[in-house]
Amino acid sequence: MFPYLSDLIEYLFGFSFSFPLPMFGFMVAFAFIGANYLFTLEMKRKEKEGLLFSSTIKVMKGEKASISDLVGNGFFGFVLGFKLEPIVLNYNEVIKDLPGFILSLEGSFIAGLLGAGLLAYLKYREVEKNRLETPVEVEERVHPYQLVGTMTFIAAIGGIFGAKIFDSIENLDRLFSDPMGVIFSASGLSIYGGLIIGGGSVLYYAHKKGLSLIHVFDACAPAMMLGYGIGRIGCQLSGDGDWGMPNYNEMPAIISFLPDWMWSFDYYGNISGTDLGALGRPMMSDGFMYEGNAWPTPFYETVMAFIITGVLWLSRKKIKIPGIILSMYLIMNGVERFFIEKIRINSDYNIFGFEATQAEIIAVAMFIFGCFGIWYFIKVAKKASV
Repeated sequence: MFPYLSDLIEYLFGFSFSFPLPMFGFMVAFAFIGANYLFTLEMKRKEKEGLLFSSTIKVMKGEKASISDLVGNGFFGFVLGFKLEPIVLNYNEVIKDLPGFILSLEGSFIAGLLGAGLLAYLKYREVEKNRLETPVEVEERVHPYQLVGTMTFIAAIGGIFGAKIFDSIENLDRLFSDPMGVIFSASGLSIYGGLIIGGGSVLYYAHKKGLSLIHVFDACAPAMMLGYGIGRIGCQLSGDGDWGMPNYNEMPAIISFLPDWMWSFDYYGNISGTDLGALGRPMMSDGFMYEGNAWPTPFYETVMAFIITGVLWLSRKKIKIPGIILSMYLIMNGVERFFIEKIRINSDYNIFGFEATQAEIIAVAMFIFGCFGIWYFIKVAKKASV
């Protein structure tokens, strides 16, 4: 396994270096970059076709630095200094659990104050260079695609927050036994929690900017699916515990030409530190008896996510009814996740005598909303054409 990016580089190119950039975190960052790119392309296309419109805003030029600007930069500088100084001075200790350290409350208060002062001063100097004796008000045109970067940032912050909340809800026993450990842990993220909270945050921002919400969501549907698939690559490479149930079945002859790891995998050396047990030496893990092999569910989800992304991307110009692309995304995402849950390990909820995981419940809801969406948006389109 490749818990850190340096592990993969050593495996591919034969040289090693000590830089603890988590593989999962690296792939999540890459997922946002890829999603941002597709989202921007679609927003440009929709504006070109007259489905989204630019707006004019009034801004003041030449003003002095505001208190909010200085405080914002100062806060960022404080966090940077607070964490960077211990990393530099105690590198060998910190790299043993860099994500845990970053999410902890440990740091250097003095270095934080120095960082806050430095970045606040740099911001002040930058604004002073462009300051006018008499500030003037000018109009600037803002295109929808220029808001994508902010939307992506909002989705990232809201997504991480939501992923933590939903993971905590799914594991209440662990939360109650160690609340601070769970909240500030680098592990434990629910993808649907991130999708719901992150997506909701972007929805609110787009509404405040006066954008057509349905066209925004149609534009970002392929991007969200691409980001999901790239993120799952990080799960597979790092072995973050997102693997499936034990798989003792023999690979079917019809797919015997595929590598063995595509059928069952032991995730040896995974970042979560879980030993699934060597063959012949079974041990208990997550309540299941493993013998070194589990379904490689992150790999399966990556493949399905890329297929769905392709379907949505190829359909976006052919389907003219607003909302259909979003509905297709909900249906296909829901179906994919519902069936993958059948071979994944997750906590079950008992609902009216039926046991289901949190992801299965949300997946069913997505499927239902997607089907309803197709019916509703077609109905609205027919009514508008009469």
